[in-house]
Amino acid sequence: MGAEDDVECSSLHGGASTNVKNFTKVSLVPVTFLIFYGVSGGPFGVEDTVRAVGPLLTLVGFLIFPIIWSIPESLITAELCTMFPENGGYVVWVSSTLGPYWGFQLGWVKWMSGVVDNALYPVLFLDYIKSAVPVLAEGYPRTIAILVFVVALTYLNYRGLTVVGWVATALAIFTLLPFIVMGLIALPKLEPSRWFVVDLENVQWGLFFNTLFWNLNYWDAVSTVAGEIENPGKTLPKALFYAVPLVVSGYFFPLLFGTGAVPLNRDLWTDGYFSEIANIIGGVWLRLWVQGASAVSNMGSFLAEMSGDSFQLLGMAERGMLPDVFAKRSRYGTPPIGILFSASGVFLLSWLSFQEIVAAENFLYCFGMMLEFIAFVKLRIKYPAASRPYRIPLGTVGSILMCVPPTFFILVVMVLCSFKVMIVGFLAILVGLIMQPCLVYSDRKKWLSFSVSSELVDLQSGYHQVGEA
Repeated sequence: MGAEDDVECSSLHGGASTNVKNFTKVSLVPVTFLIFYGVSGGPFGVEDTVRAVGPLLTLVGFLIFPIIWSIPESLITAELCTMFPENGGYVVWVSSTLGPYWGFQLGWVKWMSGVVDNALYPVLFLDYIKSAVPVLAEGYPRTIAILVFVVALTYLNYRGLTVVGWVATALAIFTLLPFIVMGLIALPKLEPSRWFVVDLENVQWGLFFNTLFWNLNYWDAVSTVAGEIENPGKTLPKALFYAVPLVVSGYFFPLLFGTGAVPLNRDLWTDGYFSEIANIIGGVWLRLWVQGASAVSNMGSFLAEMSGDSFQLLGMAERGMLPDVFAKRSRYGTPPIGILFSASGVFLLSWLSFQEIVAAENFLYCFGMMLEFIAFVKLRIKYPAASRPYRIPLGTVGSILMCVPPTFFILVVMVLCSFKVMIVGFLAILVGLIMQPCLVYSDRKKWLSFSVSSELVDLQSGYHQVGEA
């Protein structure tokens, strides 16, 4: 695949170039914590797994699922990000293999999934602090609190990705510290027999898989800001390597101590319950610390998700998939229009319940991941000798086989969705199928301005110079 072919299959339109200034790149440490918050942000939101299946299956799930899903997804992300080191991430991968139409569809469902996902964090934030501030449990005070949360963190996103990355690093330390303290206090109170409780006749598989999947996906989200990362060929694989064990341990050990030190009542295990566990184990001071950590965690997750969503729109605009206005940058290097669109979607969706939001974003995410796996396999088969600063050390056949278990899990998650969620998901997909031809028509009629970045053309000219094997 030559440079001309790359440019042809990576954009909807031709046109004038756009100018991009050189902004400060993000280094290894903040990238690692951007991934941490893009995927996790700590154990807040995992409580429903215990309610769904009990302690044993929950603990086993958080050990097995990273092998089935998280590691393969992070490896694919590392390889394809170093192969295509530009903003837009997975949109670029799919556009370069399946064509711009399907690249746009992936971009649409992933952006929708990201916005739906980001709507969770104001909900989680308020669920954790409503016991301390009951007025925020419902009504106008809750709505105003959500609006303040969204506006304040949207402004911080506007100030720059480097700022967001270092803020995420500081927030992560504060987020994880109370659980380390809680674990130390819980040690004398642990009763290992509680870990092995299982009741197969009282299992909610849909809730379990949806919550598990939501807490351990989005490893590919960092790909949408690859163009903003310092030396992405080395930085991204290292950051993913460090982030995977950080995320998994941040879930597993709080669950281990929480289920082992407190008598089991599955009905109580819902979002926000870790603050009550902290109260039982350490007292009011520890509960307040966990509640504060939850607030901080949701801030970090919101920042990381919004950065990915807004830079994805910027990357799509630089490829001519969206109007030029989405490619405009502020003086801080951030895409203000993409930020505003993402923030508006978050606010509009934040009235939904936690479980409804998780199920809806999982359905959309699964559809997008199937396209990513197809793109990865096609690139390995069709362009085995193309330049890849990081290559999964399994060979082509091994890498393809690696995609089988997560693909099967995707189908399980989609089948277990409720009828309501399926309808909403299919309607969202249908909007994307219609929107792309409408944008192409708008370009032809000159109703909207589209163009391809000159810097993007220069970057793509070096992608596949190795040639085919």
